[in-house]
Amino acid sequence: MRAIDPAARPPRNCAIAIDATYRDTWQDGFGAAGWKLDSGIDDAEVIAATAYTGERIRTSVLVHDMLDHYLSGFPLSGHRNEAAAIAQLGLRTGADIRPDIAQMIDEDVLHGHVIGESLESFLPAALRDHLPMAGDNREKMAVLVRKLGREMVIEQLTARFIALGKAAIPAAEAAWRRQGLDIRRRAALGQCLQRLLERIARAVEKNEITRARATFQIGNRQCAVAVRAGGGFSRRFTASAAR
Repeated sequence: MRAIDPAARPPRNCAIAIDATYRDTWQDGFGAAGWKLDSGIDDAEVIAATAYTGERIRTSVLVHDMLDHYLSGFPLSGHRNEAAAIAQLGLRTGADIRPDIAQMIDEDVLHGHVIGESLESFLPAALRDHLPMAGDNREKMAVLVRKLGREMVIEQLTARFIALGKAAIPAAEAAWRRQGLDIRRRAALGQCLQRLLERIARAVEKNEITRARATFQIGNRQCAVAVRAGGGFSRRFTASAAR
């Protein structure tokens, strides 16, 4: 991915370039087909994403990675970064982010799995003060749940994710400004990128492509993507980011 100089102030009509890689099978333990941003291609926590959207959120995970993580200045893995990015997702789409938070709590944090920092530094003080000294992270969380009750622990962790997300909002807004992008247009940009992803998906399927490279260009009024693959395959798609 092309690095963005935090001190640079691109012109208003600039397009920020983000590189991504497609494989029909990723050797990452999941074996799924999809795209990964090049900034997280070697991160074992980053899962390949397709153009698929869920029922609640009408843009794909790859759009989340581009807009709510990368452009907002939050790396693709780490629970603190994900708290910040999920807050941006909620602001961008209007979706309830609590189910996503609940999933991370249930699958990760309750089992002592915190990425990017220690369990002690991630937990809120209301839980950290009751954390036992002995044991590994899984054992410590098990003791905490027995001591305080599962409902109380989940409530405190949910509040922690939400608070971290809110605290990161000014940093995201500043990151967009540095890149010459209008954060108020993030919803329109998300839909714009989603349309491009769906067009790419059709082209990849039609041409039976197994590996490809893409460069997304994101501007305030228009998005584009150039896709390249073996056998001379090359396509460029553009989409308006009109409201």
